[in-house]
Amino acid sequence: MGKCRQSPTEASGSVADPGPFCSGDLIFEENFDFFDANIWEHEVNIDGGGNNELQWYVSDEENCYVNNGILHIKPTLTSDKFGEDFLTSGTIDIGDECTSSRPNGCSRTGTPDDILNPIRSARIRSINSFSFKYGRVEIRAKIPTGNWLWPAIWMLPTDNVYGVWPKSGEIDILESRGNPNLTRWGKQIGVERLSATLNYGLSETDPYGIASLSSKRNSPPGQGYNLDFHNYRLEWAADHITFKVDEDEIGTVTVGDGFWKLGGFGAHFPESANVWTKGGVNAPFDEQFHFLINLAVEGNFFPVQAISPQGEPWVNSSHLMTNFWNAHDGWLPTWSYGKSDDSHLQIDYIRVWAL
Repeated sequence: MGKCRQSPTEASGSVADPGPFCSGDLIFEENFDFFDANIWEHEVNIDGGGNNELQWYVSDEENCYVNNGILHIKPTLTSDKFGEDFLTSGTIDIGDECTSSRPNGCSRTGTPDDILNPIRSARIRSINSFSFKYGRVEIRAKIPTGNWLWPAIWMLPTDNVYGVWPKSGEIDILESRGNPNLTRWGKQIGVERLSATLNYGLSETDPYGIASLSSKRNSPPGQGYNLDFHNYRLEWAADHITFKVDEDEIGTVTVGDGFWKLGGFGAHFPESANVWTKGGVNAPFDEQFHFLINLAVEGNFFPVQAISPQGEPWVNSSHLMTNFWNAHDGWLPTWSYGKSDDSHLQIDYIRVWAL
């Protein structure tokens, strides 16, 4: 047996081995043989994620389930469950189950001009069961097909040591858009494009207060990432963070002199505003993070300059949900709704190894 090389990886949570670890140890494996409620906690809210999203996140087996070893997060129509009149006159009151602290995130009544969230979906997280710092991650997943679907596999800090978002950071392992034909400035940005991003900053409201270090990768034309499963990989170390799809590197962020400098904050903020000085040079990415998996609908991830054959007539509308729903004859057929699993975000497994 080879000698153990001690790993810098740390882990915590109800299903976690706290270590210490040897380099290469498998410290987390989720094969989705069943939906394990001891690992995954549902977020339940109608708050739009802070990104003008249109879904209602629910804890419902119709929207989040395991079948043949694959996790499915499935978007469904609110009107299919409650009737279309519910959208314009019903009330959603989530009560104690609600996970939102935003205004109108837990309770709202629909009106004809401001209908209730027209789509039901799911967002799950491992905040209480498994968190870690530093490691190699591999997630085998298939992104959905369908206009205005926004799948995401990502990570947030389990303890906001440096303050609430964005001060304590965010690691987006995979984001994409479900539109088969979505372009921006002549470039495909739908199912043929993947994004992996580090988000962090000093203020959610100051335009200079957020930094996004984003890497993007386009598939060959006609070979979108929605057609099959791919392996999405993260290598998170103290001095670098690397994203890959299959064997191809999407991008690497080298820490260097730290994220204050990488974000260019010194041009707009005094040094005294640097909340990361109490951490390591790689702060805020020097604390434990947990997994999140969700399928959103619409939102700010879709740039206003994007062009789709079905159009996006509800953008910049004061009645966003109503106008989106009124245009469903254009976008709903692209989901193959009720005919296949194509509109589902599907996860085969998640594995994490110690560095």
